Amino acid sequence: MRVPTMLSDVEELPSVQLGDYVLRFELEDLTPFGKEVAKNELRETPEVRTAAVEELRTLLKDVEGLVVPLDNEDWMIRFLRPCKFYAKSACELIQRYYQFKVKHFDMYNELMPSKEDNIFKQNILAVFPNRDQLGRRVLLLELGKTWKHKEVTLDEVFKGCVLFLEAAMLEPETQVHGAVVIFDMDGLTLQQAWQFTPPFAKRIVDWLQDAVPLRIKGIHIINQPKIFNMVFALFKPILREKLRSRIIFHGTDRESLYKHISKECLPAIYGGTVDAPRVQGEQWYELLLKCDNEYKEINNYGYTKQLEEQRIKKSKKK
Repeated sequence: MRVPTMLSDVEELPSVQLGDYVLRFELEDLTPFGKEVAKNELRETPEVRTAAVEELRTLLKDVEGLVVPLDNEDWMIRFLRPCKFYAKSACELIQRYYQFKVKHFDMYNELMPSKEDNIFKQNILAVFPNRDQLGRRVLLLELGKTWKHKEVTLDEVFKGCVLFLEAAMLEPETQVHGAVVIFDMDGLTLQQAWQFTPPFAKRIVDWLQDAVPLRIKGIHIINQPKIFNMVFALFKPILREKLRSRIIFHGTDRESLYKHISKECLPAIYGGTVDAPRVQGEQWYELLLKCDNEYKEINNYGYTKQLEEQRIKKSKKK
């Protein structure tokens, strides 16, 4: 079965049954609301789209050493949308996206759900089953009392975020509306705070600012204790204004959070009224596992020669 936004063939659309609720990726075409936002915010019309795809394909052919699926229009659209259909910007984003994978080879080498079960079993990383009032996906990270830092590293947390965002990139509606991230830091301890290092902070910031082909519309920090100031001090000097302006600290002020994410779109734990079930990490893992071949296909592209050199270098060290 061929799904336009996916690089691999699937026998059936990936989904997991949760009682009366079906957890799945939304791989269908844009909703009327999505089409309206795409046109108003991203300049997306059939004419602009066709011209941008052709221009991007031409530009990519000239990028030395880069292997990408040039015949796949939907793949190119996922990079054109966050760049508002400016082909040159999309080409530069694609290069940064793949250069980042070479630079951080240890994080990306053969990255797929089947090899990262631990982060999902720890249940500190989840996506809300519903979108927010603006159609955005909501990613939740609980890096306080729920996080057993001796059992799951921040590198594993990073890999889990990459796996989620790669999945989000498959969804046309998410390509248009983007995503917001909630960091619940309730109960963060000094021992946990020490896990954050300058190299980790730089990797995260570089990734978010330069190498994520998705519209990150807001990062919301909630329930943070004073010790979180020590953690944020690592990130603050390397944030550019665009991303810095999208990081909002709420503490325990729920009304502050509701100004950005509607109460009707939040679960009861945050004072919201959503009646969808809380999706556990292992349930997300079950869904992502059904897309393992898609991640394998994703890993076949990029600066493949450089990646292979890295693999050989790594195997010689063993």
